[in-house]
Amino acid sequence: MRLNRYIAQCGITSRRKADDLITAGKVRINEQVVKELGYMVQPEDKVAVNGINIKLDSKFVYIVLNKPLGYVATVSDDKERPTVLDLVSDIGERLYPIGRLDYNTSGLLILTNDGDLAYKLTHPKHVIYKTYRVRVTGVISKEKAAKLANGVDIGGYITAKANVKIEKAFERSTVLEIQIYEGKNRQIRKMITSVDSKVIELERIAIGDIRLGHLKEGHYRKLTPSEIEYLKNC
Repeated sequence: MRLNRYIAQCGITSRRKADDLITAGKVRINEQVVKELGYMVQPEDKVAVNGINIKLDSKFVYIVLNKPLGYVATVSDDKERPTVLDLVSDIGERLYPIGRLDYNTSGLLILTNDGDLAYKLTHPKHVIYKTYRVRVTGVISKEKAAKLANGVDIGGYITAKANVKIEKAFERSTVLEIQIYEGKNRQIRKMITSVDSKVIELERIAIGDIRLGHLKEGHYRKLTPSEIEYLKNC
């Protein structure tokens, strides 16, 4: 197996970023630095990235987590905040979150040790809608909802068309369901700001056809075989 694919399959990073690690001399094979991008990993090879030994898992694990507020969706955090891996420590496999979910955003997060699937689902050429339930300040009119759906400026970038539905309207707040397929940093929050409102609560409730359902906050479940197949065919 080609070295960059091996690193990605181990869940360390994408193939493209694996190439950067290799050329930077961060990868060792059998204790020797290897900068050859086309190196083919053999079964007996011992591979280390940034001084940490990695090994290809023969068993892939796919789970859905209902991420609570106050957790970062990363493997580690330089501010020593709790990470989503703290919630799945009993799995027994080294898992990695697919994509981002902000510290102050709750909801559906997929974790896996299948590096190829993680790379595929985060690559820009693959379009998969993510659905959010968001409670915002003030009243969002049909005109403002249409503006959000047609694309808004979030700081030098015009968002792609989205699906926006007004779920509930209160005197001082509105609950929206928003579907986007882009993954710009804090995109939903910036979209809401563009129509003179602010996010009160933000929860991701679906990625494509994978839905959060009644999964309790802080709990996880394994994906079904049909859900795994769906993601691989997206």
